Amino acid sequence: MEIITNTERETEEAGAAFAAKIPDGTVVAMYGELGAGKTACVRGMARGRGLDCRVSSPTFTIVNEYLGARTLLHFDMYRLGSADELWDIGWDDYLERGAVCAVEWGENVAGAFSGDEISVRIEKLGESGRRITIEGGGF
Repeated sequence: MEIITNTERETEEAGAAFAAKIPDGTVVAMYGELGAGKTACVRGMARGRGLDCRVSSPTFTIVNEYLGARTLLHFDMYRLGSADELWDIGWDDYLERGAVCAVEWGENVAGAFSGDEISVRIEKLGESGRRITIEGGGF
């Protein structure tokens, strides 16, 4: 599935529509250069899961938990060098919780994914335009 957005708000709306369709326990591996809109997409995902919370990048904390009826775990792997580091922080424990796990900078920890994750690639198309490509999980 491919979506073109022209504003940050549209990127959030795309994330909301996407998140409303995915089941609990799904891993969403996100890819895109710095400033592509990964966190904006996750803000929308939180809203799409019925969460009313402030969403920010967990660059320094590695994971932010947005709790509610449909919990969202938001990871930022920018500072990790390998999948081993993700396992060291308890990746398997997070997976067992059955929440959606949105993982920014998935390329840094690709070895931690089982192959059934959904991939979201966000490509810049100028200053505010984005191409969002969603693959896997029936998309």
